[in-house]
Parts: sequence; C-alpha cells; structure tokens
Amino acid sequence: MNLDITKAVKTKAVKAITLLGSTGSIGTQTLDIVQHHPEQFRIVGMAAGRNIALVAQQIRQFRPEIVAIARPEDLPQLKALIADVAPQPLLRAGADGVCEVASYGDAEAVVTGIVGCAGLLPTLAAIKAGKDIALANKETLIAGGPVVLPLAQAHGVRITPADSEHSAIFQCIQGLSHSKDFVVGKPDAGLRRIILTASGGAFRNWPVEKLPEVTVADAITHPNWSMGKKITVDSATLMNKGLEVIEAHYLFGLDYDDIDIVIHPQSIIHSLIELQDTSQLAQLGWPDMRLPLLYALSWPERIYTDWEPLDLVKAGTLTFREPDHAKYPCMDLAYAAGRAGGSMTAVLNAANEQAVALFLEEAIAYLDIARVIEGVCDRHRDHNNSTPSLDDILAADAWARQAVIEASQNLGKRPALIV
Repeated sequence: MNLDITKAVKTKAVKAITLLGSTGSIGTQTLDIVQHHPEQFRIVGMAAGRNIALVAQQIRQFRPEIVAIARPEDLPQLKALIADVAPQPLLRAGADGVCEVASYGDAEAVVTGIVGCAGLLPTLAAIKAGKDIALANKETLIAGGPVVLPLAQAHGVRITPADSEHSAIFQCIQGLSHSKDFVVGKPDAGLRRIILTASGGAFRNWPVEKLPEVTVADAITHPNWSMGKKITVDSATLMNKGLEVIEAHYLFGLDYDDIDIVIHPQSIIHSLIELQDTSQLAQLGWPDMRLPLLYALSWPERIYTDWEPLDLVKAGTLTFREPDHAKYPCMDLAYAAGRAGGSMTAVLNAANEQAVALFLEEAIAYLDIARVIEGVCDRHRDHNNSTPSLDDILAADAWARQAVIEASQNLGKRPALIV
C-alpha cells in the first residue's frame, strides 16, 4: 500500500517593520536587508528627512502604506514624483507625521534610525502603540532612558540593540545561562564587565598637538565605517563611545565602573563581555552595519545570508590600546554625565549635537566641541533633575542647545587651545 502522507508545514509570517530614517545610513542598510530577504520582512511605514528624490525611489521599490518627511513644503514635490504609484501611500510631514508613522498599522517592529534626540518622541509613540524597537538611535536612551525604559516595560515592548557595539554585547550574553529571556536594564548574574571597542576615529594616529589644525573635511572621513557626518565627528571625538557607555548602562544594567572602552583600530571585534570567572566573550565580523540590524530584526533566530564571511587570516593582526584621555576629552565628559544621571545625560547629548552642528558649519573649531559641552554641563550641575519627566528632558534638551549657541558666540571661530 502506498501512503501519500502530506506533512503540514507551518509557514512563518513575513515580519512587518517600520523604518524611521529611511534615507540615512541605517535606513538604506535596513532596506538592503529587506530587499534581499523579502520572505522575512516587509516595509509598512517609512519616515525620512529632506532627500525627497531618494524617498520617492524607496516608495516605488518597497511600497510602504504610510510615509512621513521632515518638511510640509516638500510634500508637493514628493507627490509629483510618485504620482503614478498605486496604491498611493498616506503622506505626512513634520514631527507629528513621524510619530504617526511610528505608531501606524500592523508593524511588529520599528527600526529607529533617525539621528539624534529627534528620534526620542517617535520611539515613545511606537512603544505606546506596542511596537518592538530595533534601537539604532542611541540618543533615545541617553536622553530619555528614565522615561523610555519604564514605558517599554509597561507596554510589554521588547527593545533589541541595533548598533554594532551593543548588538555585540547582546549577542555575547545569549551564551549565558541566565540570559534566556533578555530584560532591558537587568544585569545578567554571570556578567562582570563590558568592554566597548572603538576604532579611534579619524584622528586616532594624530598627535594631540596637531588637533588645533583639524578641518571639517578631516573630521568627517572615517577610516573604517561609512556613516553620516554627525556620527563620524562623534567617532573622531570619541563622544560616540562615551554615549554608548551611557546606553550600555541603560541596556545591560551595569555600573559605569564596569563599562570600559578600548581602542581597536581594525573594528573586527565589535565589543566584549567579561564574565564572573574573568573569561571573556567577543563578537567578531567585518565592519558592516547590516549584521547588527539583521540580528535586531530576526532575534532570537539567525537568518542565512550570502555576505562575505569573516576571514581571520585576511583580517590579519588585531591590535588594542587604551584611549588617550588628552586626545578624547569628550569620553570623560560622557562618563561624568552618566554618573550624574537624571537630566544631565540629556544635556550632554543635546550640547554635543548642537556643538557638532556648529563645527560642521565651521562656526567653532574642532577642539571647542568638548570645551562648550563641558561648560554647559557645568552650568546644569546645580539644576540636575534626578527623576526627570518627559517634559523635563525636552526642556533640558532645549536649554542645552541654546546654551551651546550662547557659548559659541563668546568663542568665535578660532583655533581652540589645548589645556
């Protein structure tokens, strides 16, 4: 007797995601993942800035249901560019439009790729709508951690890190017996120390004495990664790593004394954890942001890719050194703000964003970035709110930006002196 047995195969549903910051480096790499894995992911919503031509191309390719752009005055141009697209997406503009996209429809997860504190309110909107967060915007926790984490817990929302360093830590702790169910902000019992690796940025091989000569063109050229201008400058000052220390504190619950930074110029080891018995675990890979983004979206599963595997022979020698505190004063400012806690981290983040923006406009010198940030944080010290509300955080952010502008007017554009 021949038996025709049909096995019931459970088909995994395609994961619906919304992408905030679709035209930036995080956004375009996320869309590359979606393009190559349509059986895994589909785009429900997108939010973008001012690159309207690229937004129109993305709409044609990925057919989102809703799209928001930064400026209402750009809507006519976008409508004209996608006039023949059917069905037409809902089009929104401005901060409210981005928040509407973040909370829209049946998206299961929201990738937060908007740069800076501008990503905070859309992330909160997504959390309130019950969307899981693939967190590529570190400023969300740095500025808003006291508000974001309790809200995510209240709504049962999962936050997975999508930047390379915190993804590396997240991947490493999967091997600990206590980490079957990851809880943001709760330290694993087996975890002793976090070691964040840093490329050292554009000036890792420059002597400190040469830093007064830094130009904008120098600072926005990263030796390893392809990133936007702001984060590339943050890499040069090492503020990005200082901010990641604060983010690691919120994500993984360790004290600041147990989170270290080491310069690793090759960017092959993306970060390490040290366990209670002093053994260490590391996550390695080529410098490719698609890796952490894919894991944030697919966790706890692993998805096969045809990307180039890491070849340790090809990678060659891996080196490490302690960061130079004289070269990277922003690193110490971040540790100090993190230890102060409360609204101080929001002030630090806003002051850095504003100072970097002024530097990119050539309104202040490179070394003045750290100088004005330190001054603004010092002014806030006596007003630090240990348990800030969202309104407190937004007020601190606005105050810090204005304080940096005022400080920069006193400085003028001149070479900053090394003290």
